[in-house]
Amino acid sequence: MPIFEINEHVKSTSCKFGKSWEDLSYQVVGRNKINEVTATSRHYVDRLFDPDPQNVLQGVIDMKNAVIGNNKQKANLIVLGAVPRLLYLLQQSSSSLELRTECAVVLGSLAMGTENNIKSLVDCHIIPALLQGLLCSELIFIEACLRCLRTVFISPVTPVQLLYTDLTVIPHLMSLLSRSQHTQEYITQIFAHCCKTPEHQTVLFNHAAIQNIAPLLISPSYKVRMQALKCFSVLAYENTQVSMTLVNVLVDGEQLSQVFVRMMQRDKPIEMQLTAAKCLTYMCRAGAIRTDDNCIVLKTLPCLVRMCSKERLLEERVEGAETLAYLMEPDIELQRIASVTDHLVSMLADYFKYPSSVSAINDFKRLDHDLKHAHELRQAAFKLYASLGSNDEDIRKKITETENMMDRIVSGLSESSIKVRLAAVRCLHSLSRSVQQLRTSFHDHAVWKPLMKLLQNAPDEVLVMASSTLCNLLLEFSPSKEPILESGVIELLCSLTQSDSPALRVNGIWALMNMAFQADQKVKVEIVRALGTEQLFRLLSDPDTNVLMKTLGLLRNLLSTRPHIDQIMSSHGKQIMQAVTLILEGEHSIEVKEQTLCILANIADGNTAKELIMTNDDMLQKIKYYMGHSNVKLQLAATFCISNLIWNEEDGSQERQDKLREMGFVDILHKLTQVSDPNLCDRAKTAMQQYLA
Repeated sequence: MPIFEINEHVKSTSCKFGKSWEDLSYQVVGRNKINEVTATSRHYVDRLFDPDPQNVLQGVIDMKNAVIGNNKQKANLIVLGAVPRLLYLLQQSSSSLELRTECAVVLGSLAMGTENNIKSLVDCHIIPALLQGLLCSELIFIEACLRCLRTVFISPVTPVQLLYTDLTVIPHLMSLLSRSQHTQEYITQIFAHCCKTPEHQTVLFNHAAIQNIAPLLISPSYKVRMQALKCFSVLAYENTQVSMTLVNVLVDGEQLSQVFVRMMQRDKPIEMQLTAAKCLTYMCRAGAIRTDDNCIVLKTLPCLVRMCSKERLLEERVEGAETLAYLMEPDIELQRIASVTDHLVSMLADYFKYPSSVSAINDFKRLDHDLKHAHELRQAAFKLYASLGSNDEDIRKKITETENMMDRIVSGLSESSIKVRLAAVRCLHSLSRSVQQLRTSFHDHAVWKPLMKLLQNAPDEVLVMASSTLCNLLLEFSPSKEPILESGVIELLCSLTQSDSPALRVNGIWALMNMAFQADQKVKVEIVRALGTEQLFRLLSDPDTNVLMKTLGLLRNLLSTRPHIDQIMSSHGKQIMQAVTLILEGEHSIEVKEQTLCILANIADGNTAKELIMTNDDMLQKIKYYMGHSNVKLQLAATFCISNLIWNEEDGSQERQDKLREMGFVDILHKLTQVSDPNLCDRAKTAMQQYLA
């Protein structure tokens, strides 16, 4: 006799048992755990082994009724080993269709329990067994297997790769789409949850997912339409191939993008509006739809702004804001349009006040949920502000003037949620591109202090964004530069240059480069000391071009003004000249070699440092070579070197001029005075005048 004979009773007692089993581990069935299991649960499992098939069927049906809504009962049955027996019965050709179907239904119900239940089912190899079941010709059994597979695959603990292990599975699932609305709903939901990587997108694309799923967008079933729509959103995300294909797809004679536009109409369910907007957003970002297309400017963007209003549920506001941020991130016109749509900038300020004491939430379960997830709203608001303010000065001003905005960013930098901290520092980075904000809001709120604290101990993702922001705060016109310098930031930045992350190495060296710009000698000496010559020259041979370019920029800033040039070259001249030689001889880009020649021109401007070039005939031959190069930028930089070496007003200029004349430099300068490029021509003429003076 079952404990619960009808489903209503099961549901009424589910609250009693609901969470009592959460901490139970099912990996080892110990004697003490079996003692906890009720005799009734054992009775259900025993009936699965009855020699009479009819009794087995009735036992499975009774088990189905007993587990609905009852996590305690589900856990008991799993501990007692019901799953392997159910899978055995499901796979036996001698089992009746009804028995096999009921087994799949019970397994699906067990899967609706806790995450530990799912882990136990996956460990028992439920996925291969159910996939094998899909080869059956009977629709009722196929649907039961798919329903269970759907429940298993949508769990976060299920490895999605299990769907792609057998190469025949995806094409077979595609072939089952036409069987019924249920197969369409379950299969598209499985695809939507299991498409996590570009490789997954490619597999589905290559098996005609677009052609097979597109007709489902006009299915009479809302669930089918919705799951098909979700499929397209995950297929199109950051995928140019898929997005370009989607643009040309027709559904019942209508362009797919127009189908998405219809799905964004205000009378459609919010879930549908939001997912359709995501599809068009992803197609736009992948380059398949222009940012000035009406379906983006007049439909998608306004739809996403609507999702940010306080009438929407928390998760809708979060998803709307994050999708809108992604849509307009690279496009200044969309940022300008969004900033004046429905008072978006001030609307986002409400994200920081939620739930307020006057929130009209009568559902206490919803209120509890929203209190636990309110940080997601703050994260989304910071992301959207960052995107809005990434280019336009007026928008940045509007953001910083929004009530308590800078205080909110400062608070966000020290929140417990790492995602909120990252979003807050992204927002700060976006605003730090403004000269005006660096001079006003950033200085007034001393944002450098929490930023420095954030840099002390944070994951790489946060460090990258925080150090990028610091680079801007160290620009010469930033009032924050001096207090940051006094806080001992040099050691921290030098440590970043030793990171395994190229982005952190770039930011560390970039910040040092900004710090060295027009700095006094004391700061420059401290940078060289803290960085160390070994690390400096290691960075000059870094495989990442950005790191190399910023290191050359640092060196160029260190070697500016004659006393600084002479001092640094007197102590590190040999190593610097070696590094310059290696770069000029190596396989580097024009930009790298131009920067290197500019460093050489700075050295040539020193009083004593220029002798390191004049006494190095090999280096002079390299300069000569680049004066005759096919690239004008390199010719110009090399000509600057010579111009500085032969400048008349400096001691020893006559001897230098004579030596360079003997080496053929005057002839090259004469030729360069005839070139079409005005800058190069003028520079060559200026150099020639030193000989004529």
